[in-house]
Amino acid sequence: MARSRTLRISVLVLAVLTLSLTGCHQASVRYNTRVSALLSEALPKVLPIPVDGVTHTQLRNTWGMARDGGRHHKGIDIFAARNTPIRSVTEGILETKAMRGLGGQVVYIVGPGGYRHYYAHLEEFGPQAEGDWVEAGEVIGYVGNSGNAAISSTHLHYGIYTPGGRAVNPFTYLRLGQPFVATQQAAK
Repeated sequence: MARSRTLRISVLVLAVLTLSLTGCHQASVRYNTRVSALLSEALPKVLPIPVDGVTHTQLRNTWGMARDGGRHHKGIDIFAARNTPIRSVTEGILETKAMRGLGGQVVYIVGPGGYRHYYAHLEEFGPQAEGDWVEAGEVIGYVGNSGNAAISSTHLHYGIYTPGGRAVNPFTYLRLGQPFVATQQAAK
C-alpha cells in the first residue's frame, strides 16, 4: 500500500514538472520570438523624452563636450529635479541594472535594432529586474546624481550605443521628441 501511494505521488510530481516545463518552453519561445522581432526593427528616427516634465525645447546638445581626463561626453544630460521619473524610450530588454563607476546607478535597455539605451546617474531604480521586458514609457528609474555627478545638479545622462558599441548622439533622436503622457504610476 505504501509502495502504491509512493508511485502515485511520483506520477503526480512528474506530471506537474512536465506541465511546468512545457509552460516554460512555451514562454521561452514567445520571449525569443519577441526578442528576434525587436532586433530586426529599426531604431526610430524620433524618440520621446525619457524624463517626465521635460520638453524638447529644454534639451541642450551636450554631446562631445570636453570632460576631465581628456574624455568627451558621449550622451546628453537632461536636468530635472531629484526623483523625477525616467521612462524607457523604447520597448526592449533591461540588460543591466547596477552601480557602474562614473555613471553611478545605471540602466541599459537593449531596444530596436540591438541599440543600447544608457540611463546614468539615477537616484533609484525602477522595479524591473535584469532580463525583464520593458515597454516604451515604463518607469525604469528616477533622476539623481550618483557616480561622478555627485557634485553636480541632478540629471539623467542619456546615451545611445550601436550594436557594435559605438556611441551616437542621442540629441539627434530627442530634439523633436515629445514627453510621455503619464500612463503608469510614476510616484515612488
